Amino acid sequence: MTQTLIIYIHGFNSSPASAKARLLHRYLLTLGLAEHYRVPALSHWPVEAMQKLEALVSAEPERPVLLIGSSLGGYYSTALVERYDNCRAVLINPAVEPDRLLAGWLGVNENIYTHEAYMLTPQHLEQLRALGQGPLRDPSRYLLLQQTGDETLDYREAVERYRDCPQFVQPGGSHGFDRFEDLLPALLPFAEGRVELPEPVALPFSQLEH
Repeated sequence: MTQTLIIYIHGFNSSPASAKARLLHRYLLTLGLAEHYRVPALSHWPVEAMQKLEALVSAEPERPVLLIGSSLGGYYSTALVERYDNCRAVLINPAVEPDRLLAGWLGVNENIYTHEAYMLTPQHLEQLRALGQGPLRDPSRYLLLQQTGDETLDYREAVERYRDCPQFVQPGGSHGFDRFEDLLPALLPFAEGRVELPEPVALPFSQLEH
């Protein structure tokens, strides 16, 4: 049986050095699966980010791929699942309409990990809108992990967008998804189509940056 390729897709102004990406890497190391893990550094340009992701997904079209997408990475993950039949996705506090959210960020921005400075422009938003997604072809290929304490996104948008998908909706938490380590054991079973989620336990609402 071909081993699933696991791809972590980071969010806006994030990087492969994000806390969740590193937690997942350590977890896969303990399972002896780290060689099947990829965390690409994505361009701030959506077109370039998608080109890099599509190259990974399409390199071995018969190989199953599990996408772990956080925030904007959840939006990219959805676009990939809708285009490629070998993909499933775990969405962590995903952005549903990132072009609307990022309209307030136009101008000079700096990546919080790499400190790369760049100009966010209306063209960025147009590229995001071009990935616009209609009804999901197969909701069973998505697993939503959502915390209601998300201080960046309205969690209800994702709950509605992925209403027909398996969902873990946890009271409290933050946009960075507190206690992500508690959900790690549910990821690999979902790669095989199994939903094995713990009961959501309420967390304190957090305003920490992640």
